Amino acid sequence: MATISGRANQLLARGEQSVSVSELAANFAVSRSAISQHLLLLADVGLVRARKDGRNRYYSPDSGGMRSLRESLDIFWTDELDSLVADATALQHPHHKENPDDH
Repeated sequence: MATISGRANQLLARGEQSVSVSELAANFAVSRSAISQHLLLLADVGLVRARKDGRNRYYSPDSGGMRSLRESLDIFWTDELDSLVADATALQHPHHKENPDDH
C-alpha cells in the first residue's frame, strides 16, 4: 500500500494536471508496467481518473475520490484515537471494586 500511496502522492503533487505513465515512471525506480498496474488500481477505486490519448494514458487525481478517502480516514483515526485515549486512561486509573470476600 505504501507504494500505491506514493503514486497517488506523486499525482497530487502535480495538482489537477494530467500525467502520463511515462512521466511518472521516470521518477521511480520501478518499471513502467508496475506504475501502470498501480494507477489502474487507483482508478478502479476512484482515486484517479484515466484518459487515453492515442497510445498514451494520462492520469489525474479524482478530487471526489480523494475527498471521500480523506473523510473515511479522518473518521477512522478519530474513532481509533478516541478508543486509544479511553484505553490508556482506563489503564492509568483502573477502577478497583472491593470484593466482599476480601474483608
